[in-house]
Amino acid sequence: TVVGFALSLLFHVTQTEVCPPSCNCKSLGEMKGLQVDCSSRQLTEVPALPLDTKRLYLHNNSLTSVPPGALDSLRSLKEVKIFDNPWNCDCHILYLKLWLEDISAPSLGNIRCASPASVRMKTLRQLTGNELGICKRLLPIKCLEFFWRDLILIAGAIITLILVAWALKFSKKLVCQINLSLYDSRGRLLRRHTSKNH
Repeated sequence: TVVGFALSLLFHVTQTEVCPPSCNCKSLGEMKGLQVDCSSRQLTEVPALPLDTKRLYLHNNSLTSVPPGALDSLRSLKEVKIFDNPWNCDCHILYLKLWLEDISAPSLGNIRCASPASVRMKTLRQLTGNELGICKRLLPIKCLEFFWRDLILIAGAIITLILVAWALKFSKKLVCQINLSLYDSRGRLLRRHTSKNH
């Protein structure tokens, strides 16, 4: 029992060390993992979270965006509450939208945009790519890059095929000419030989 108490104390100390100072972490016991409550803390950015976070509460803060990849390490997450934040729904909100689609799709209906004005009060579920202004400007550039890359690859493939076809055609002509010249020279030799005999 002393060893068990020491291990549980060590576990508790370890967990409090990894728990963000602005949050309250609680062990879920048999469920194995943590409940990390960072709600109503006036947070402006997502803190570094423990890897074994199973329940995450980030609602009622001042979060406007989540950096891409910030939540990818939370592999054992089962529940997330992230509503009641003044989300800025520009191109950078796509990471959060796609992440929630994988982790907690129902949450998309609770998260509302605060800005820009064109999408204010819209939920993340209702948000379409066309409404993300920066994305609309970035997309044609990206598409153009892919277009030119693909065009160069296609042109290269076509030129290679033409050269291979031309080489095959030329080699067949060459083989035919060699065969004809050999046949012709044999024919002349044969005619000379027969004329000598006569």
